[in-house]
Amino acid sequence: MQGLYHPDAKFSDPVFASLNSKEVKAMWQMLISAGKDLRLDFNNIKADDRKGSCHWEAWYTFSRTGKKVHNVIDASFEFKEGLILDHKDVFDFWRWSRQALGLPGLLLGWSPILKNKIQATAASGLQKFMQR
Repeated sequence: MQGLYHPDAKFSDPVFASLNSKEVKAMWQMLISAGKDLRLDFNNIKADDRKGSCHWEAWYTFSRTGKKVHNVIDASFEFKEGLILDHKDVFDFWRWSRQALGLPGLLLGWSPILKNKIQATAASGLQKFMQR
């Protein structure tokens, strides 16, 4: 994943709201190294020189809670110089939070308060990972 992103790349999803190239490369390294039981499946891949999209699914154990997650994601890409310039992943945050967090996600996963807290925790965790 490190070599796929343009130096000016941007990434966003419901957890990592706005990352630059350095951050998105570190995010993938952090997630893949932490995902001891990570399994991925990709399909419906479409791309040309300028843009692309795919559907992908991830199965893993969420490290903070030990709960199993099956995340269903639709990705869109913009390319520049053969590399990913803009990458947006879309998934149902409430569905994800119910799986990853259990009861708190079920009760509050729809709320901007929980989403903001998860985003802040993810951003902080990524910054700590990058400092190491």
